[in-house]
Order: sequence, then C-alpha cells, then structure tokens
Amino acid sequence: MNKIIDSPLILASKSPRRKKLLKQIDLTFKVIPSDVDENLDIKLFPPDFVSHYAKMKAESVSKTNKGCYVIGADTIVVNNEKILGKPKNKDESYQMLSSLSGKTHKVYTGVSIQHYDYKIDKTFHEVTDVSFNTLSDLDIYYYIDRYKPFDKAGSYGIQDWFSAHVNKINGCYYNVMGLPLASFYRHFFALMK
Repeated sequence: MNKIIDSPLILASKSPRRKKLLKQIDLTFKVIPSDVDENLDIKLFPPDFVSHYAKMKAESVSKTNKGCYVIGADTIVVNNEKILGKPKNKDESYQMLSSLSGKTHKVYTGVSIQHYDYKIDKTFHEVTDVSFNTLSDLDIYYYIDRYKPFDKAGSYGIQDWFSAHVNKINGCYYNVMGLPLASFYRHFFALMK
C-alpha cells in the first residue's frame, strides 16, 4: 500500500470477517471491540439503524483512543421491512433462514470512521440485495448444526458453505460480509487529504 496513514488504526469490532477484509487491503490495525449493544426495537429505518450503531461503536472506542482512527461497523439483514440481527439460538436461526428461503432481501452495513483529536466523524452505509434459492429443512439444519451462524446477521455467511444457496446479489459482495470495502477505502483515504 502506498498511502500514508498518519495515526494508528483501530477496528472497533470482534468480527473475524471485518478483520480479514481490512487485512485483505493491507491495512495495519489493532482490534478493540466496542461494548455497545444493539436494540433491534429502536424505531429507525434500516440505513439510519446501521449508521446509528456504527457511529456509537466507533465513538465508544474513539473516546479512550483519542489519537487513533477508529472504524465501527454494523450489519443487518432486512426482510419484508423486518430487521434481522444475530440469532440467539437454533430455533431463531431456523426461523430467519426459513423466512429468507426463495426470496430477495437487503443487507445494510453502516460504517463510521472517527478520530477524536482530528474531529473526524464520517458515517455512511451501503445496501446489497441478496436472493436465495429455496431452502429445504435438511439444508437449513445442516447449516445451523455444522456452521453455528449465531454471530451473523440473518443467520448466514455468504462466504461459507451457505454460498451454495445464494442465487444472485446486486451490490457489494463484501457489504454482505460486514464491510463494504470499495466505499470504505474511498471514504477513509478521502479523509487523509
């Protein structure tokens, strides 16, 4: 990478997928997970919801790491205007995947870049449409039992075995993984100018 970053970089997330994606674009960073809990009952439209929580996560870490760039992110799946977060158990996972079977849903990711000392506060979001094939109960239970997708919004990972059931996407693939790389890269390095 030939771009200069003038402060340390922190990812305010324990997501292994976000960590992998930032490494994929050759960024050096440390991980300090935010302690912000999401409330799915909050009355916000999906783009506002993910932007709100991405910003809260970045701010919570930025306040104690004032000389660093901090990246916060939040991803949700939206089906029939209902927000699907991470499933709490096997039954909830089954219900989510059954509701997505044979349909197209939206995946929203909000990203917030904060730097306390530089007074940087940049938050944006991306949306991707994802279409699933029709899922059998056998497929759903195999996936839940084998991959335990309880840390994934909508109860699936587009990058794992479940990719066999993704019929089509419209938008950024990496957005579905939890970090829209192209828009993140553009926004982040625009802040360096």
